[in-house]
Amino acid sequence: MLAKPAPAVETHTTGLLRGIGLFAAISLVVGNVIGSGVFKKVAPMSAELQSPGLVLLAWLLAGIVTLCGVLTNAEIAGMIAEPGGQYVYFRRMYGKAFAFFYGWSCFTVIQCASQASIAYVFAESFNSLVPLPHLSAAWEAWSVAGVFFPLDNLGVKLLTVALLSLLTTINYFGVKYGSNIASVLASAVVVCLFGVILLGLSIGGGSADHLRTNAVSYAQSDVATSSWGFLGAIFAAMMSAFWAYDGWNNLGFLGGEIKNPTRTIPRALIAGVSTVVVVYLLANFTYLFVMPIEELIRVHQTPNAIAAIEVVRRFLGSGGALAVSLLILLATFNSTNTSILSNARIYFAMANDGLFFRSAATVHPRYRTPSVSLLMQGAWASVLVFSGSFDQLTDMLIFALFIFYGAGAFGVFVLRRKMPEAPRPYRAVGYPVVPALFVLFCAVLVVVSLFAKPRESTQALVLIGSGVPFYWFWRKRTS
Repeated sequence: MLAKPAPAVETHTTGLLRGIGLFAAISLVVGNVIGSGVFKKVAPMSAELQSPGLVLLAWLLAGIVTLCGVLTNAEIAGMIAEPGGQYVYFRRMYGKAFAFFYGWSCFTVIQCASQASIAYVFAESFNSLVPLPHLSAAWEAWSVAGVFFPLDNLGVKLLTVALLSLLTTINYFGVKYGSNIASVLASAVVVCLFGVILLGLSIGGGSADHLRTNAVSYAQSDVATSSWGFLGAIFAAMMSAFWAYDGWNNLGFLGGEIKNPTRTIPRALIAGVSTVVVVYLLANFTYLFVMPIEELIRVHQTPNAIAAIEVVRRFLGSGGALAVSLLILLATFNSTNTSILSNARIYFAMANDGLFFRSAATVHPRYRTPSVSLLMQGAWASVLVFSGSFDQLTDMLIFALFIFYGAGAFGVFVLRRKMPEAPRPYRAVGYPVVPALFVLFCAVLVVVSLFAKPRESTQALVLIGSGVPFYWFWRKRTS
């Protein structure tokens, strides 16, 4: 529960501008989370589970797990309000080495690949409305070592990089520009989604029978005939939902630029994620109400088809499909913006600790933003776009993220032991049960992923481990 205001555990001058209030902070949470997942993931989840009720259950369970993580993480976010968020929390919990490997993972794969992926969805959606140029088949087939195809789908990749460059530039010139964009666009996306929900439930021509009718093949599937098959399918579907819910903890990265952060951050996290859970459940209920699950499975099997567009096309025609396409552009634009705004602060904090490139600690003398960190982030995200490998990188995200999500939740126990007298403006609801359950779920997810997706999991561990020589070099330089 929220207590009376108390001073933060750590305060110091960073040179950054505290210009983000409560509404903007909530908008940043909502904007970070709502990207492409709410529009696309219902189709693969329907193919996995073949039951409308189970699809909604998977969304609900993933939302509950996410809220458990939020309710736990908010205690630490209210204690330690500095630029860098989770990186700074880990430094307090486990020391600089663990914090470094978290920050290094964010730079090499987790956050930069996520930005590249979301921006790429924006460019793909734009391409569906206005076809972008591409090279000949011979040029597009050109590869580096037979692994990377930088010229494939070149028009979409160039627009992706252009979007990353534009949003990096906007955030370079001031935190208020990025946060104001997030406030306006997040509000617009939520309003438009509620519009889709209301129209779908009122004039969508749907039926409650659609929610009760399973796919024809459901009765013979492993989901219906095997306990392990059911659990495996639910787990796989939840992984899709977790991708849609990801980004909720990014607000903490802006701890040095939020007004009254020890109160604002916990409130914004809880309000923002609660809003997203409600929107996701209502949106997916609407999709399943309007379109039978058999048709959603066919959407999944159709290349480049997006579930939300096809659902709205049923009752509003091509004009409605165009409107949803524009909504997806709006959501992915905003999600990319909020990710760029928040995540550059991780590398800024690392550089201030001497554990990243020194120039990343630069604060622009006029705009008071981590200008060099923003540019480095934008450059690496653009490289990932042209590598053509970021889709595979994003497959590793959930595995890597839940290693650190679990470690962060366990850190609540660590800090209560290490810092029992420290002021806690917000105390985790349901402690110790809720944090313990979240840690347990994270551990199970990581172990299952190692067996279910060994290649992606191993690659994620290799990328995390690639920071060893860098840590040794920077640690030696600062000792």
